[in-house]
Amino acid sequence: MKNKIYFNLMWLFALMVMFGCEPYMEDGPESSINLPPDPSTMDFSITPGDDAYHFKVNLVSPQLSGISTVSFNLGNGATVKSSSATAYYPLPGDYTITMTILTNGGSSSVTKTHTTTETDYSIFTDEKYVFLSGGASAAQGKTWVVDSLTWGHFGIGPAGGTWPEWWGATPLQKTNSGAYDDEFVFKIEGFVFDFNNNGDSYVKDFRKNLPYYSNPEPLYGEADCKVNYNPAPATWTITNKADGDYLILSSETPAFFGFDYGAVDNEFRIDELSENKLSLSCIGGDGNRWYYILIPKGYEPPKIEYTVGVQAGSGINAYEVHFTVNNIPAGQSIDNISVDFGNGTVQESTDVNEVFTNTYMRKGTYMITVTTTTSLGVLTKTQTLEITENHPDYVEFLLDEMVMYNDFSEVIMIAAQGQDCSVSTVDNPNRQYPNKSTKVGFYSKTANPYANAFMQLPSGYRFDLRQLSTFKMQVYGKAGDVVLLKLENTDWGGEAWMSGVELTYTIQQDNTWEVVEYNFKGIANNGAAGSFFTNDVTDPNAAVSHDFYNVVRIMLNPGVDKGTHEFYFDELAGPHVEGIKSASR
Repeated sequence: MKNKIYFNLMWLFALMVMFGCEPYMEDGPESSINLPPDPSTMDFSITPGDDAYHFKVNLVSPQLSGISTVSFNLGNGATVKSSSATAYYPLPGDYTITMTILTNGGSSSVTKTHTTTETDYSIFTDEKYVFLSGGASAAQGKTWVVDSLTWGHFGIGPAGGTWPEWWGATPLQKTNSGAYDDEFVFKIEGFVFDFNNNGDSYVKDFRKNLPYYSNPEPLYGEADCKVNYNPAPATWTITNKADGDYLILSSETPAFFGFDYGAVDNEFRIDELSENKLSLSCIGGDGNRWYYILIPKGYEPPKIEYTVGVQAGSGINAYEVHFTVNNIPAGQSIDNISVDFGNGTVQESTDVNEVFTNTYMRKGTYMITVTTTTSLGVLTKTQTLEITENHPDYVEFLLDEMVMYNDFSEVIMIAAQGQDCSVSTVDNPNRQYPNKSTKVGFYSKTANPYANAFMQLPSGYRFDLRQLSTFKMQVYGKAGDVVLLKLENTDWGGEAWMSGVELTYTIQQDNTWEVVEYNFKGIANNGAAGSFFTNDVTDPNAAVSHDFYNVVRIMLNPGVDKGTHEFYFDELAGPHVEGIKSASR
């Protein structure tokens, strides 16, 4: 609900004219219905701007109270929600400008045709327009498609971010979604945008019920859907803002690039634009920043070709990873190589001749992942390695007594860290039974649904749930807040969350130390864990019961992405872990 704002009539109109702000009407519980003005009383002016291609558009009348929103469709692909706007018309033609006034009782519109005779020839040499549309020589425009073979062709991150740090689509991850056969044609004549989707499109779950879409079909076990959809004609324009250039699409129905995120005001920030690459991002309907990567239809990007070899090294269970470059196109480079040996050991180098070595302590099947950062993007290769015997320095043991991991005062077997949140050691806010410790842990998150405190075992260690399956800690916070404890396997890298098993506890009383036990006996892990899925993570016959989980994550009010959430925690304890007699590698 908007705050009530009261203006006298003349002051409201003065603000609208001077600042072009969006006027609002009172909409509190006692507000009356304000009918939209009669179109015959509506008028706006069109006056010259700074040059022959720019014009100022301003509301003239009506001088009425109760106006909610004034917007202008400038006829060039741009719509501005304001009582004033500057329009750019680089080509001669008749442009239909529509002013709409929206009240809580409806809307009214009035149109004018603005004719220009001048040509801004700079657009035919401006790289933005030439790269995007092919320029004046491309009568049929330029066709772009989703770069489905590149990581991050779809992605998501925080609203203020610059890259998809939360998730990026892997090559061909959204096959059969209806996104990869979409074509996006930009024409400079008339600034036409042709969205050819072959009858279906891929949309976010919160968009699937729009009236433009039909027959939503959930995909990949998610709520996002493939829908039947016939896009309406659209136009495009480029405008400059404080943080860069924006591509704006105007259409009667949704216009997007393969995956409908619900872009606010149909604005897409141009993050990169060259002859053969278009990277865009937008603020989606969920308030997060979403990403696209496009390439021209038929374009085959240059490739960096290399091979990865895994061979036995010197010593028991020692293995080496060799990186061999077969081809680097002119002007391209390999900037970094990262080798994840699948046991928690990660090594990096900028030297393509580096030999990466690792000694495995435990028998098992390991996925070695080599991630190569290049000038052409991030490339990944994987290889499976089977270790048939434990290292002589490795010892497996089971004890049925609980071990203190961290009491923030005397015992800190595992350091507590924060991911997207603050985790610190502070004075105990209430040194009363059952917690008389001097120091405790303090967790604070703001506007992040999955911020967590985590405690990760050193490389070579795993939690053993076979004899003791209970984790224990004390919590102190706000009654009703939910404290989640989750076990994960970090060997899964960015997909570690898929391997997890979790339990929750609801705080019972405000500002009172409470002892919490999380017993995983009989609890199933995430079904996405594939061959590691089990209905009981403590089952001795399940690999996850003793040779899998190596990190504890603690979240407060998981899934809640608004506001600040804080609580104290202490004396995290749990089962013994498998260990090694020597830290040598």
